[in-house]
Amino acid sequence: MQDFNKSDKALDFEKGCVIDFDLKTGLSSVVDTGKRYLSQMKGMFYEDAAYRAMLGKKDELVYEFHGLKLPETSGDLAFGCSIVYPGKVGDEYFMTKGHFHTIMETAEVYYCLQGKGYMLLENPEGDWRALALEAGKAVYVPKRYAHRSINVSPDEQLITFFVFRADAGHDYGSIETKGYRKLMVERDGQPAVIDNPKWK
Repeated sequence: MQDFNKSDKALDFEKGCVIDFDLKTGLSSVVDTGKRYLSQMKGMFYEDAAYRAMLGKKDELVYEFHGLKLPETSGDLAFGCSIVYPGKVGDEYFMTKGHFHTIMETAEVYYCLQGKGYMLLENPEGDWRALALEAGKAVYVPKRYAHRSINVSPDEQLITFFVFRADAGHDYGSIETKGYRKLMVERDGQPAVIDNPKWK
């Protein structure tokens, strides 16, 4: 199908545009992804010895995400795909760093395109939940909750499509400093939630 009266700009967020996202990979031919390798996840996993041993063998790609250069206004929407690869550090599943929004009163929606995983939610007061993600399910992340995508599949990527207000910003520093109160690990072949022994 062709577009009519299409803008000359590939990414025209003032007049409208179309961006492709592959349903099997989450990748786009128009927009590149930001990448987070294991070496960039220092302090995120609770088993430090397992982290160092794994990093010594290979600096694995843990996840990718789109960061479109949209106008950062409350009237615009940031969107893209998050792709978390299968893997574990010790018994802890591969995951995103997780973040609050700089504007705390910001919600976000994630729609799962592929894979199996969880969205771990936690607010500053300590309320938390881990909500299951699989293809065809959407998770609503409420305002004031940090959120982290976790891939619990041994062999499949966890691919989600996200949308939030474009001026919300990302606060990774709080997570890098304090961590999450809860972690998701494998126990007897199944996902389980435990207290984070490194939480500050």
